[in-house]
Amino acid sequence: MRMRPTLRWTPDADLPPGTTDLAPVADALGSGGVLVLSGAGISTESGIPDYRGEGGSLSRHTPMTYQDFTGSAQARRRYWARSHLGWRTFRRALPNAGHRAVAGFGRQGLLSGVITQNVDGLHQAAGSADVVELHGGLDRVVCLGCGALGPRGELARRLEEANAGFEPVAAGINPDGDADLTDDQVGDFQVVPCTLCGGVLKPDVVFFGENVPPGRVEHCRSLVREASSLLVLGSSLTVMSGLRFVRQAADAGKPVLIVNRDPTRGDRHAVTRVALPLGPALTTLAGRLGVPVDGSVLVAQPGRQ
Repeated sequence: MRMRPTLRWTPDADLPPGTTDLAPVADALGSGGVLVLSGAGISTESGIPDYRGEGGSLSRHTPMTYQDFTGSAQARRRYWARSHLGWRTFRRALPNAGHRAVAGFGRQGLLSGVITQNVDGLHQAAGSADVVELHGGLDRVVCLGCGALGPRGELARRLEEANAGFEPVAAGINPDGDADLTDDQVGDFQVVPCTLCGGVLKPDVVFFGENVPPGRVEHCRSLVREASSLLVLGSSLTVMSGLRFVRQAADAGKPVLIVNRDPTRGDRHAVTRVALPLGPALTTLAGRLGVPVDGSVLVAQPGRQ
């Protein structure tokens, strides 16, 4: 399952537009056994932009690919300079009403699981348990030489020490934590190696052009098989890594429900698409179902320090 960076698709012209009726979603949640599949759109209200929505980052930014990262020391220098700056924004981001509502649904036993395509850790920070990070998490780094995992916070401290005074002003921050910097701003940014073997460090995320680990894919497939319905939140479903679970659910006769303001590549497989902002929509659903949404719940994530 290899991710592609610029995949385009044309919305189906023969499908009805999105609705504002949340009743089908409320009914599904009320019945329990709902598997959530979330995308970048659920984090926009936390200040993290998405890829393809209005003003999405793909209009100005091509994400790093696995091939570029592993094949070029200069590409790694550029990536780590931009990601080091972007991490400062990511680690300050807080869960929004949408994340808190999903955590509330989970605490009430309405969900069978959560799969997220996001790498920001905000579902976990909101209190959701057993979240499957389909594309990994920015709060960890992995060595491509020895396979050692480490916390992103520790790497951030090492990069700070190696690049004292590195304070460029970014034009923007992208969903993958990559800040928009020019080559001049990157300059001679110093990349640090693995402390165990001296190897190349990479964020523990699935880059475009890289395969999602097969075991993780199979785990997600098993969650789809066990679920009563699939609820997609804030994903355009443009890349196959998420779309295939929608197709799997639909092929198995399980209802697929989508809450996303814009059309998605999975609309043809859905029983409804609700075109509403996620935070207000999920808060409304929580109110209808009598699910407490505790805005004070915030679970510390060690790698974000």
